[in-house]
Amino acid sequence: MKKAVLLITLCFSMAALAQNIGLQVQALFPNAAVVKINGQQKTLRVGESHAGVTLLEADSRQGTFEINGEKHVLKVSQLITGKYQEPEKKVVTIPRDALLQYRTVATINGRRVAVMVDTGANIVAMSTSHASSVGLKYEEGLPTQVETAGGIANAWFVKLDSVDVGGIRVENVDASVVEGGYPTTILLGMSYLKHVEMVENGGILSLSRDW
Repeated sequence: MKKAVLLITLCFSMAALAQNIGLQVQALFPNAAVVKINGQQKTLRVGESHAGVTLLEADSRQGTFEINGEKHVLKVSQLITGKYQEPEKKVVTIPRDALLQYRTVATINGRRVAVMVDTGANIVAMSTSHASSVGLKYEEGLPTQVETAGGIANAWFVKLDSVDVGGIRVENVDASVVEGGYPTTILLGMSYLKHVEMVENGGILSLSRDW
């Protein structure tokens, strides 16, 4: 009887441990990893996150992960056990205006500014006056030229310290600053939007991100 009780207890303990497995590395590649997070297989590229796990670095030998604020270096087949709390999902809703555009307010480098969601823009785009309003030293960026409705204009590629829309904050965001008055409203392009999930339904655009 004692052996039977011991066996049942051991099986229960192993089952509980299996349920608590948070992260297991299944394959590693340069700048990418195939992992199992809470039993779900997922491919992460450097900088991507899922269920509280972020891949920071990876090569064919090992990967560096940030898990709930802590860094862990793992090799293939290694795993981390422990109870993981499902991250909170932050959701921001933006109603479509009379011009069928999605406009809202963002905080860029700590300054509140009006922005327009533009999935057709590769990066966040703003005019030189916008850049000055957020304290951006755009002249220190990489000079280039872009084509606008008014013709060819000088521009600079820069990095924004942070872009925050309704509490969804992304750091080190690529942006372009165009000389003159174009664009009239800061364009919230894909260098920010690629970090969030977008759902459009009935004239409401929802932006969300797991935390």
